[in-house]
Amino acid sequence: MNDELKYRIAFASIRGMGVDLARKILEVIPSEKEFFMLSERELKSVTQSRSRVTERAYRQACLERAEHELEFVAKSGIKVTYFTDDDYPYRLLEASDAPLLLYSLGDGVLNAQHVVSVVGTRHATAYGRRVVDDLISDLATKLPGTLIVSGLAYGIDIAAHRASLHHGLPTAAVMARGLNHIYPAVHRQDAVAIARSHGVLLTDYSSQDELHRGNFLARNRIIAGLADCTVVVESAAKGGALVTASIAQSYNRDVLTFPGRVNDEFSCGCNRLIRTNQAQAITCADDLLEAMRWEATAAPAKQLELFPELSADEQAVIDLLRERGEMHINDIATALDRPIYRLMATLVSLDCNGMVLTLPGCRYSAAR
Repeated sequence: MNDELKYRIAFASIRGMGVDLARKILEVIPSEKEFFMLSERELKSVTQSRSRVTERAYRQACLERAEHELEFVAKSGIKVTYFTDDDYPYRLLEASDAPLLLYSLGDGVLNAQHVVSVVGTRHATAYGRRVVDDLISDLATKLPGTLIVSGLAYGIDIAAHRASLHHGLPTAAVMARGLNHIYPAVHRQDAVAIARSHGVLLTDYSSQDELHRGNFLARNRIIAGLADCTVVVESAAKGGALVTASIAQSYNRDVLTFPGRVNDEFSCGCNRLIRTNQAQAITCADDLLEAMRWEATAAPAKQLELFPELSADEQAVIDLLRERGEMHINDIATALDRPIYRLMATLVSLDCNGMVLTLPGCRYSAAR
């Protein structure tokens, strides 16, 4: 099996190799292994191609990289899912540009009955975070088991993951680089929590791939392709969330969005999606269920806490941030004499409740 997996990893790493091209090649060549065993002349004859793919040196380099990757995934307990495997995400496979191969950590089920992608700006407001938390809280009550997909980025993405963890829904974080690096590093603890809580960390990049700006746009196709619908919570006039929405539309998936005030910078993208009929406006989970024609499960109504009771650690953090303003996590830990691991759990809880804002560079401030 390891030998077969090595050739699959190498085959998937060939530049420009998508599902459609792979299927065409494997219609005339019996296996990925034989693809690498053929001479340049034989391969050109079979594939009618004169591209770099047929060069023996290039194919050998792909095999060498695959050898290293095979060692890494075995050592790290990473699951590798190939596009012909039964558990490859069937929704994603409907996309013509789906990756041949996925690397994952965690036991989350990508073929859940209901899958919702939640995306938005990196500069999420308190309103946006509250909308995310309310949406996911209600989905957890009305549609238990719904898989929430996002990209582990700052802002709306991490709010979606944290709300899922807080309310007991599985969540999938689609990464823009290999699983040997968590990006951004400040979300490392969140990534660990996702993998340990019936969620999944997912990428089509190997541990040897460098991080490039284009990776983020490329991974958006996976965020859109995994889900039945994409929900945009907050977005400026331009941004990755709008790219994801556009990709979802190209896959004939539903795009839903929360409207915002007309003069808010990070609502103008959502409002434009609605105005141009590129997305359906929603205001709550019930609207999403109605738009998707999903039936809610019978569950008792959840009593919302307008003023949640805070633990001693949570109250200490809130009091400190209100007194001093924006602070780095190391400064908070020093001021309160708390270890980082304990403080991180407190900050995640406060973020989910909309009481603190997580800012770039491991900085936090009290929500206003």
